[in-house]
Amino acid sequence: MAVKTPAPAPGDAGRAGGAASKTDVVGSGATSGEAPVGTGGFLRRHRKAAGTVLGAAAILGLVYYVIPQFAGLGPTLRRLRAGNLWWLGLGVVAEALSIGGDVVLLRGVFSRPGSRIGWKASYQITMAGTAATKLFATAGAGGIALTVWALRASGLNDAEVATRLVCFEILEYGVYMGAMVFFGLALWFGVFAGPAPIGVTLIPAVFGFVVILVVLSMLFAEAQVERVLTACADRSSGRRQRWWRRAATVPRSLRSGLTEAIAMVRRRDPSLLGALAAWGFDIAALWASFRAFGHSPPPAVLVMGYYVGTLGNALPLPGGVGGVEGGMIGAFLAFGVNGPLTVLAVLAYRTISYWLPTAPGAIAYIQLRGTVRGWRSKPVGRTG
Repeated sequence: MAVKTPAPAPGDAGRAGGAASKTDVVGSGATSGEAPVGTGGFLRRHRKAAGTVLGAAAILGLVYYVIPQFAGLGPTLRRLRAGNLWWLGLGVVAEALSIGGDVVLLRGVFSRPGSRIGWKASYQITMAGTAATKLFATAGAGGIALTVWALRASGLNDAEVATRLVCFEILEYGVYMGAMVFFGLALWFGVFAGPAPIGVTLIPAVFGFVVILVVLSMLFAEAQVERVLTACADRSSGRRQRWWRRAATVPRSLRSGLTEAIAMVRRRDPSLLGALAAWGFDIAALWASFRAFGHSPPPAVLVMGYYVGTLGNALPLPGGVGGVEGGMIGAFLAFGVNGPLTVLAVLAYRTISYWLPTAPGAIAYIQLRGTVRGWRSKPVGRTG
């Protein structure tokens, strides 16, 4: 589940605790009778196919219009085979440690006395969720759906799944937003060495700061925000009303998950280091990819280019393919990093980060299905 993707709306996780028997993240298509006959109804009924076509068009557009703008692209791509294998091997090790950080955090959030979510299950859920994220689009929805399914099968009730899933996302993406604020402002004010274009320093820092403030505000403004959103739903109708009602579930989900996350921080839970390791080692894999073909940008530039580029994962493309590459390349070019070097490093990094977990993830999914069958054959309360 915990692939480096921008977090889906906490309401998606919160709805795991609702009355729906199917995971809303995946089964959120139009309900029976929702789509009228006509063009709009046709698009709603075929939005998966339309999304695939749109994603393919975006990737083709990136390849055809953006990539060729780099001078000497042909020789540049051929140089991929000439990368230093020791540095690329180090990138593979760093990426494996990054995945390990996600396993640690997942176990820390979901493992409680009597819980079945131990090290084995945490590994299987993380790896299987990673593979699912690469097969389904829209900010990791496939990974979240699979994770919810596994957690429910383990015996956790819907409320626990919803609260802890939001807690997990807050801890993981709290590091993401916090790093954008810290490094973005530090570069902008000249604390760290490196160029400081406003579009990839100050603006992302402000964005991260606003997100942090909005999430923290739910500790004391959750009821008021929920009332406002509910009132908007009452004044609306049809599809818009359904959207407002779903939005009205977000404040309560955020507050419950945030309270759990703060409790983990206050007791200095060691598993919190998993969130730092997950992001830190992933950035280390990118750093090693730069070193495999030349030199790396200054540390603060490397971090900001990584985080700003990773926002491309929010595009509805399988695994963020195309979005992340374009985002990272664009961010590093804005920082003035050498174009051919950037293309080589980013493509090598994405090859490592995208393909490394795929085969183990598929195997972990098969193993997880066996684990779930075992859980269901021996319900909670009769475990030995």
